[in-house]
Amino acid sequence: MEEFVRERITALRIAKGVSEYQMGYDLGRSRGFINNISSGKSMPSMKEFFAICDYFGITPAEFFDVEHDDPALIGKAVEAVRSLCDDDVVLILSVIKRIKGNE
Repeated sequence: MEEFVRERITALRIAKGVSEYQMGYDLGRSRGFINNISSGKSMPSMKEFFAICDYFGITPAEFFDVEHDDPALIGKAVEAVRSLCDDDVVLILSVIKRIKGNE
């Protein structure tokens, strides 16, 4: 689990295009905060983990969703769909099925 957390933080950080130093700074932590996590010297506390998720704009569940490279994008799509009426959601689902070739 520790290795997964380290690798996931690294992958999300790289996808966001920020350095370890910049991420640590943005989180209000020391220069080596993210480096220590990435190198296995330490693990984030729960409070720090939630701050890291907020930093990436994802939920803890999305953090552990390894099926998607950009969990924040999936989260934005879900939020957008939630704001639609039922008829529009049905329409969106039909488009998704058509794109995937399920119809």
